[in-house]
Amino acid sequence: MPLPSFFTISFILLCSISCIAEAVVPPSQTFNFVNEGEFGPYIVEYDANYRVLSISNSPFQLAFYNTTPGAYTLALRMGTTRSESLRRWVWEANRGKPVGENATFSLGRDGNLVLAEANGRVVWQTNTANKNVVGFKLLPNGNMVLHDSKGKFIWQSFDSPTDTLLVGQSLRLKGPNKLVSRLSEKENKNGPYSLVLEPKRFALYYKSDNSPTPMLYFDSTDYLFFGNNTINVLTFTSDPETEDAFAYELKFVSPDGRNRILSRPKYNSTLSFLRLGIDGGLRAFTYYDPVDYQAWEETFTLFPRDSGEECQIPDRCGKFGLCEDSQCVACPSPNGLLGWSKTCAPPKLTTCKDIKYYKIVGVDHFLSKYTAGTGPTKESDCQKKCTSDCKCAGYFFNRAESRCWVVNDLMTLTKVDNSSHVGFVKTPSR
Repeated sequence: MPLPSFFTISFILLCSISCIAEAVVPPSQTFNFVNEGEFGPYIVEYDANYRVLSISNSPFQLAFYNTTPGAYTLALRMGTTRSESLRRWVWEANRGKPVGENATFSLGRDGNLVLAEANGRVVWQTNTANKNVVGFKLLPNGNMVLHDSKGKFIWQSFDSPTDTLLVGQSLRLKGPNKLVSRLSEKENKNGPYSLVLEPKRFALYYKSDNSPTPMLYFDSTDYLFFGNNTINVLTFTSDPETEDAFAYELKFVSPDGRNRILSRPKYNSTLSFLRLGIDGGLRAFTYYDPVDYQAWEETFTLFPRDSGEECQIPDRCGKFGLCEDSQCVACPSPNGLLGWSKTCAPPKLTTCKDIKYYKIVGVDHFLSKYTAGTGPTKESDCQKKCTSDCKCAGYFFNRAESRCWVVNDLMTLTKVDNSSHVGFVKTPSR
């Protein structure tokens, strides 16, 4: 067998060097930002302190922020510095895993994007080392991407949403299929609410320590009108209503062209986002750049206050309260309906025994609107089921249909004009 020629060996070596070079991020594209220095002067969401990075594409900018001293989140901010309006956080890398002072955010030659503590401990990363990454970009739509030499995305922030979808961002059955609410303005970790894309719908759930599984409080089956076809991808979009573009349409769109119009803002609403809120509400906010003051507008809500639908949100009236026309109107007690306040809470139970129930007429639990409960069954059997479960806080019964809902969390009850809908709250017998 003849030996390879000098030219053949040289070609192989050159090809090898070229191939390796394509898989390495050029020095000009690498970076290493350190979380240090003075805080920014403008008002931002959650009343946070923040330090901006030089990665920006107006109105988006990357920053470290904290709502608790020394606990920082790497996040994408939306809003411009020339506007007096609030800047909002629309993407986060490390929710629930804060970093401290002098933490670093870096892109190395190997193409891995890394958030690490000052001591080098990795808190978050894209796991893209040696995957042909050659650069990082923040696109005009707020999507941050790592790309190869042909522009193909190796990683994108649109594939890892927290509680927010930007225009053009999707939920996928095989991929990122949910949004999870933030716990509170001060505590940046996962809250109890989630929006989940399922094969034929998206659904909203409430999860608590008392309940073994998340509880459904909204089902989009009738809302989306997408028929019986599987929804593999659901994208939040903003498109001109007409060629003249006097109004835009905020929509949910599936790949086959089916869509649900959420609202029609009377201006360019491309700079919008959809958020699952701390309170469990689903709302869209639009940033209208020509306005210097109050540039943000709520352009969609799934539970409109004027329709009374806010009563469907489990946390609308806190741990326990009666809701009517989106207002918290009473605190149900063994002595009747008392005035509601934020301190209103269900009875404290110290034992599984020695309990009784008090009755509320004309109420629904949030579970009863979108779940069938159990039945047909007897009302007495519904009570037995609750009594035998130490975690059960009460039960709800539809006497017209003989259906039962046993619940571990009472939360917000909705007043209805139907005396056949009754609730029974567990309370100590003495």
